[in-house]
Amino acid sequence: MNVLLLGSGGREHALAWKIKQSKKLNNLFIAPGNAGTTQVGQNVSLDILNFDAVKDFVLKNEIDMVVVGSEQPLVEGIHDYFLQTAELKNIPVIGPDKKGALLEGSKDFSKQFMQKYDIPTAKYRSFEANTLEAGYAFLETLKPPFVLKADGLAAGKGVEIIDDLNEAKAALKEMLLNQKFGAASAKVVIEEFLSGIEVSVFVLTDGKSYKILPEAKDYKRVGEGDTGPNTGGMGSVSPVPFADAAFMQKVEERIIKPTLSGLQKENIDYRGFIFIGLMNVDGNPYVIEYNVRMGDPETESVMPRIQSDLLDLFDGVAKQTLDQKELNVDNRTAFCVMLTAKGYPDKYEKGKEMNISAHQALLFHAGTVLQNEKMLTNGGRVLAVTAYGNNLSEAMQNAYADVENIQFEGKSYRRDIGQDLLKFNA
Repeated sequence: MNVLLLGSGGREHALAWKIKQSKKLNNLFIAPGNAGTTQVGQNVSLDILNFDAVKDFVLKNEIDMVVVGSEQPLVEGIHDYFLQTAELKNIPVIGPDKKGALLEGSKDFSKQFMQKYDIPTAKYRSFEANTLEAGYAFLETLKPPFVLKADGLAAGKGVEIIDDLNEAKAALKEMLLNQKFGAASAKVVIEEFLSGIEVSVFVLTDGKSYKILPEAKDYKRVGEGDTGPNTGGMGSVSPVPFADAAFMQKVEERIIKPTLSGLQKENIDYRGFIFIGLMNVDGNPYVIEYNVRMGDPETESVMPRIQSDLLDLFDGVAKQTLDQKELNVDNRTAFCVMLTAKGYPDKYEKGKEMNISAHQALLFHAGTVLQNEKMLTNGGRVLAVTAYGNNLSEAMQNAYADVENIQFEGKSYRRDIGQDLLKFNA
């Protein structure tokens, strides 16, 4: 098979690394990719939101499957474009159509979906600029901290969690009237705060059957001790010690099955990943959000644990034969630390030369570029360092050891990834 993977981050490098291992693969193209993806496939300079350009490339290079790594093309309807184009309609796209992508593209839609199909989640209401005062009133009915979410896509940064009521009101005004997150915050979802510990659950579905992939926990705040602003993710761990068989059975019965049943009732032919962001509240799972692709940096700890042929699983998704495929998982822990540029997640520096010496970890490039045979930083999140271990402590030790072998000016990272999970392994 000739495969085109769309995206440029650490998630896409991890997916490309896994696809490269497939016996079914002939050629792998990554658009636009990064310095790391050149090690496992061929980068293509392509605007992935220009669907006509994608079409031309797909036809010219006899692409047999398109795997969509990032959410934007899905929300903007790339799957629908393929289905509606005569020359493309038989080329499978791994990722939902535009209606299915609303699970991520609109927080308001996803909350309504959860409510309709009795999927446990926090109580909420949605507000727009003309209902700002009603938003203030709703905030007054809630206990702090207050959770405000931009309705649309905001690169993982459209969530504000605020302890003070007046600050929450000011933030709501900033989002709705001053467009803090652009068009994404033209509508804002306010919801009650759920107190617990987060876990990310990943499902691969062909629209009829499904496989539950290894779960992971990611760390969104930039600062140690979960302080500072939200980021795209500072690290991840898989498996998650508290997500035991009993907890995962609750997840499957209360969340995964009703979600897939709901999609079928809505006549959404969903073929791809569903990422379910959960809160474990006293042993019970509640949905914080849906995403319609793999997470980043969770993919960098989930993909290393999948032993099955990923392209074979995708083939099952395309042909709706996923129930006939086997999912095998490595029992070891995979531990990922994200190295970031100075200043991230605010204004950050680019173009810093990188020096990577011998290492045992897997390195998934997030924001890098090759220039004149030199590897330079080219993003806020630069490199995901993933290591295996027979337990969490060992994987943690192995990853942090290799972090020291990677140098670039302004390198920063969290030193406490996974520390909160050690108590479960005691």
